[in-house]
Amino acid sequence: MNPIPPAEDHGTLVDRIRQDLLDGYDEELELEIEDRHYTADGHDPVRSDDERSARMSYFKSLFHLQGELVKLQDWVQASGQKVVILFEGRDAAGKGGVIKRITQRLNPRVCRTVALPAPNDREKTQWYFQRYVSHLPAAGEMVLFDRSWYNRAGVERVMGFCSEDEVEEFFRSVPEFERMLVRSGIKLIKYWFSITDDEQHLRFLSRIHDPLKQWKLSPMDLESRRRWEDYTKVKEDMLERTHIPEAPWWVVQAVDKKRARLNCIHHLLEQFDYHEIVKPPVVLPARERHEDYHREPVPAEMIVPEVY
Repeated sequence: MNPIPPAEDHGTLVDRIRQDLLDGYDEELELEIEDRHYTADGHDPVRSDDERSARMSYFKSLFHLQGELVKLQDWVQASGQKVVILFEGRDAAGKGGVIKRITQRLNPRVCRTVALPAPNDREKTQWYFQRYVSHLPAAGEMVLFDRSWYNRAGVERVMGFCSEDEVEEFFRSVPEFERMLVRSGIKLIKYWFSITDDEQHLRFLSRIHDPLKQWKLSPMDLESRRRWEDYTKVKEDMLERTHIPEAPWWVVQAVDKKRARLNCIHHLLEQFDYHEIVKPPVVLPARERHEDYHREPVPAEMIVPEVY
């Protein structure tokens, strides 16, 4: 017979809950490793009081905004909204960073990220928008595209992966395609993350010298650095020709990563007239116990070694 464990005193239970909450917030600190270099012994290199104060202010604002994102998620699900958010910009502009902060505390069954690889041979023969359509949301869902159908107006155009005739057909089709999405009830929001020539150069150097970031560098990324001016020209053409009232472009100034994240999330929240969904109180049921239940020990050879 399994003995009933002694009840914890209130103070001990509260402390354990507090520790669990802190462990959750430490996930955010883990993401910070991507932005700043730590020493081999894990020492935080922040040196000045101003830096520490700015960092705490950033986290305070971020946690507040993430709380609002949870409310938005609940409202989207309860009201059956369909939301599509596009994140575009140069390589190393910070798109992935803001997407991580948006989705970090949300339900992946409600809010999911789509980051498609290069099209395969079969997809190259499809209607251009076809492989994106299959990822569009149903009612109560949010979909974040880490790059989208605008690849045609950007990397595919610059790198010669499509003809100018195909580019022109894209520009003729995409306004009608997006109007069709909006008419179908989809809320479509488009963000362009803007960084300077100097800032992209710095971020690429950071990736080259950081083993944790080198996976982010591809031959295409390096080529995009060489073709900075070509990308600038096609970006300007794209924004001018696809900035429509039904789905306008929003430009995020992204040289300062942290401010870019906060500004983007704040702006995203302002695009919805959402409200907090009142939920019934959650009552944790008592765990049933049966005299004939015996928990068998786990075989030692199945246990993961506790190295840490």
